Amino acid sequence: MQASLGLKSGFALALVLLLAGCGGSGYQTKGIEGLLPELQFDLTAETGERITEEDFYGAPTVMFFGFTHCPDVCPTAMARIAAAIEASGAEEADELRVLFVSVDPERDDLPKLARYTDFFSEHVTGATASIPELRELTKHYRVTFGYDEPNEFGDYNVSHPSVMYVFDAAGEPRALFRPSDSIAAMAADLRRITRG
Repeated sequence: MQASLGLKSGFALALVLLLAGCGGSGYQTKGIEGLLPELQFDLTAETGERITEEDFYGAPTVMFFGFTHCPDVCPTAMARIAAAIEASGAEEADELRVLFVSVDPERDDLPKLARYTDFFSEHVTGATASIPELRELTKHYRVTFGYDEPNEFGDYNVSHPSVMYVFDAAGEPRALFRPSDSIAAMAADLRRITRG
């Protein structure tokens, strides 16, 4: 199990390193135009409604895979994207949306997702799906996730990507936000993508 998770984490890391080395001149973060598929998903939102990428067309969208029990990566990522949206400017902020996709549907029920996303920003929508559906979705973006063995209390950690995917209003991939990117750089690229 641990070797398998290490392999999966290695695959995700290899993707990030590959993307870090190519494409997207002019971005302060990492441009990914033409390197990944367009925005596409079919999920259950925190409101209980089924949502697809068509519900997000017309506004730039940031997509992040995580889980609400995440001790560090997820809350840090959500706080950073909320700060970047605010720093991007009032007009741009009104146009932006963040999709937080939980890859831990067993623990992340819809009310929990709603409480979690509301804590960070009104721009964030939580969503999830069945594990097989989530596997297909993450495979679409060339990453994966995995579960550690539960401890004596039934708690477990989830390995998942630490990057955020940024799509323009038409659902085309434009940028990849990495943990090493500054909030100022993220805000600048959000302004660029929002203004087209």
